[in-house]
Amino acid sequence: MAYQPDRSQYPSRKPDGSLDIDLSSGKYLKLWQGPQHPGITGNMSVELTVCGDEVVEGKTHVGYLHRGFEKLMERRTFIQCFPIVCRICVPEPDFNEYCYAAAVEELAGLEVPERADWIRTLILEMGRINSYLMYLGGQAGALGQGVIGQWTTYVRDLMLDRFEELSGARIYHMFIMPGGVRDGLPDGFDQRMEETLREIESTLADVKDVMFNNAVFKKRTVGLGYIDPAIVDQYGVTGPTARAAGVAKDVRRDQPYLVYRALDFEPVVGQDSDVFTRADVRRRDLLMSVDLIRQILARMPRSGAVMAPLPNVLHWKIPFGETYIRGECSRGEYGYYLVTDGSGYPRRVNVRGPSYTHAMALLERLIVNCNISDVAALMVSLHTYPPEIER
Repeated sequence: MAYQPDRSQYPSRKPDGSLDIDLSSGKYLKLWQGPQHPGITGNMSVELTVCGDEVVEGKTHVGYLHRGFEKLMERRTFIQCFPIVCRICVPEPDFNEYCYAAAVEELAGLEVPERADWIRTLILEMGRINSYLMYLGGQAGALGQGVIGQWTTYVRDLMLDRFEELSGARIYHMFIMPGGVRDGLPDGFDQRMEETLREIESTLADVKDVMFNNAVFKKRTVGLGYIDPAIVDQYGVTGPTARAAGVAKDVRRDQPYLVYRALDFEPVVGQDSDVFTRADVRRRDLLMSVDLIRQILARMPRSGAVMAPLPNVLHWKIPFGETYIRGECSRGEYGYYLVTDGSGYPRRVNVRGPSYTHAMALLERLIVNCNISDVAALMVSLHTYPPEIER
């Protein structure tokens, strides 16, 4: 058996509990990972302290985006907030549209038509697929497998074609809005969607062969970034990152919203809680989304209203109240806390995205004793989007 040194007490700690790292000794070196945009982890950086090629400390630094979405929304009318929220997560913007719309609807007493709920669920699963496809390309690319990113970008572009049919846009769709959705499905959408889903399934079969059955990929990812299931709740870990640790958290099943109660599915779970398992859980979850889209298209009503009657949105005042709306995005539990005071503006908006806990406290714990060459793969495996942090 290979020698496995115990690095848990290295470096030693000072009496105050901080690490005893003396840069002047020449034993340690500071390096920065980022803040260039590597694709998945976005504009953030990690301040690494290394000894040789081993990371002994890592500190996450954000603030390169200067967004401030929450404060921007407090100074805009409810309808003016609508095109802001989708910018909080570029690869999966639709989830912000849903959470914001659902929060406004609850406080305003709006009842969304059933057909709109089915279309919303369809859109959220389409967005989940897009996010996972981007992630898979980034996870493979972090370990030198650039071809995977080319394949997944191609089929992601096909799904963006379907979004363009629905909304006229490919990135920020702004299709889910307070009251429902902007329109129904265009003629022939089901057939074109089925063609896209088959292409995705075919591509994922190739991805499994070339990426997941690759000896080098396994060697680099199995055992890397292990998350103890005991700290999942302590660190606020959710989504595929928690499910890869054997903790079957999924808001779609645990606290159903929209039409998930009517769909047949079970959360995808792994056990080994490393980079490889997190990637595999997301691959299988992507395939489950393909199945969910087929179920939705087979069962959804084809006629009826898609939008509830709205007041004059330029002078829309919502009564005093507060609510929290949650759901399951591709990274885990996503939530909006909205407070209203009877005026035409939100009194307070707070966005709870999984990137905040995953990219900061969790990453800083996992990165200790990691090899420099594995830092990028570890960061991508947590699937974080920095705009959620700088909201």
